[in-house]
Amino acid sequence: MLTLADISKTFFRGGANEVAALDAVSLDIAQGDFLTVIGSNGAGKSSLLNCLAGCFFPDAGHIVLDGRDITTLPEYARAAFLGRVFQDPLLGTSASLSIEQNLALASLRGKRRGLAPGVKARDRERFRHALASLSLGLEDRLQAGVRLLSGGQRQALTMLMATLAEPRVLLLDEHTAALDPKTAAHILDLTERIVAKKRLTTLMVTHNMHQALRLGNRLVMMHRGRVILDVRGEEKRNLAVEDLLRRFHSLRDRDGEAADDAMSDKMLLA
Repeated sequence: MLTLADISKTFFRGGANEVAALDAVSLDIAQGDFLTVIGSNGAGKSSLLNCLAGCFFPDAGHIVLDGRDITTLPEYARAAFLGRVFQDPLLGTSASLSIEQNLALASLRGKRRGLAPGVKARDRERFRHALASLSLGLEDRLQAGVRLLSGGQRQALTMLMATLAEPRVLLLDEHTAALDPKTAAHILDLTERIVAKKRLTTLMVTHNMHQALRLGNRLVMMHRGRVILDVRGEEKRNLAVEDLLRRFHSLRDRDGEAADDAMSDKMLLA
């Protein structure tokens, strides 16, 4: 359903800050796969999602979705079939609009737009029903401004907006990292429910190994722009956090990287 073939991207080529963000990354992703993507800082996790979203074009390789080569398709065009939730809760919604206006915009993803009321009466009941699934009481606040919502409420609304039109691929870029533990747990539960109910093909970047093992049917570990571990099914279920930590430290030692074990482990287990 989605294929990345030898995707490479180098930033600041030829300069002092040259970095190979992606190095011949290849992945075949089936319809309904839920990939959790882990790795240390600079491993290429967010670059992978940005490349899929069309934020930049790769230097080499191809991206094929449903048999269509989208390698050089611009970001705005990919928005018709890609949903994305960012780490910052402020990025996924428009603060100047109401909750129902944000949902109305999300429901038009990939559709033709004309001159008509932004929020139609027939849509409000659908919006109320969808908001009720968040268990945050937002279904009774359709006309409230999004700027009045907490960070957790806005991230939950962003999750709903990103999946309202059922995208072909859902990209989650550390979407709970900026939230407190209780709110993050709620958003993760919501993520699991929405992805399972709509059978969405999903890539979720996370620093947290507990999350990576708990969610999804497939786990990918990246290091220095390359995929160095790709496990799924029973093999993934049999993995423990300690297994991933050993792999992480062995890579660091192999490449001669100096790091504080306690600090890096705290980051990966947070």
